[in-house]
Amino acid sequence: MKLRSPIAFSVLASAAMIALTVPGAAQQNSLETPRSAFEGVDPQGNWSAAISRTERGHLLGNPEAKTRLIEFVSYTCGHCANFAMEGEPAIDLTLLMQGKMAVEVRPVIRNAIDLTVTLLAQCGDPAGFKDRHRAFMYGHSQWMAKLQNAPQSQQQIWARADKASRMNAASALGLADMLVQRGQSITEVNACVMNDAAAQKLIDAGTADRIEFNIAGTPSFALDGKLLANVHNWAALYPVLSERFAAAPDGSPATP
Repeated sequence: MKLRSPIAFSVLASAAMIALTVPGAAQQNSLETPRSAFEGVDPQGNWSAAISRTERGHLLGNPEAKTRLIEFVSYTCGHCANFAMEGEPAIDLTLLMQGKMAVEVRPVIRNAIDLTVTLLAQCGDPAGFKDRHRAFMYGHSQWMAKLQNAPQSQQQIWARADKASRMNAASALGLADMLVQRGQSITEVNACVMNDAAAQKLIDAGTADRIEFNIAGTPSFALDGKLLANVHNWAALYPVLSERFAAAPDGSPATP
């Protein structure tokens, strides 16, 4: 099956595209007391384990929450990995768990490796998506190092993004093993990687998001359907959420 893609995979075959940029140094913007600005948010139960598949990604948290944040992330993006480590746990603790906000994670397919990793991240029960997503984000530096150190001839094979090259990348970069070690069968994992229909759906969903939101980089965020301008990390997103959920002057909880 030949995948239709707005991304020029033939161009990705060049060393300039597949030799992905080394992730930048981890942002030193992790806030020491992420709960402090959300003191007015009253606990309403634990929604952090509620996960469902959506048309373009996965929804985490209370589907009836009045506020919804969309994360547009790429698995080959170092800054996205930083956000996953810095911002996602704080959001879980302060907003997601309490049901005040739902978070939809939508993948941005920047290149052939993104496509392979995203197929693996969505492989299996939606309930396990958060664990798979964070496993690939938290292990980003390790598997990306294997990618960047691979011979150009190997990188060019992976850049084709076809079924065989996806299988090759998933094995050589240790991506498939990450899921097998978490209890999934190699048969299930291989089936996910080889699923051309799922791959095309990811590409089409990414195209729809680029058209709808005009996404310029990753990570990017939309709050209640509107793209947040110049917000591309936890340090920039934190004050936006803080303002939305901060307690009123009289101490009463904010109501988004």
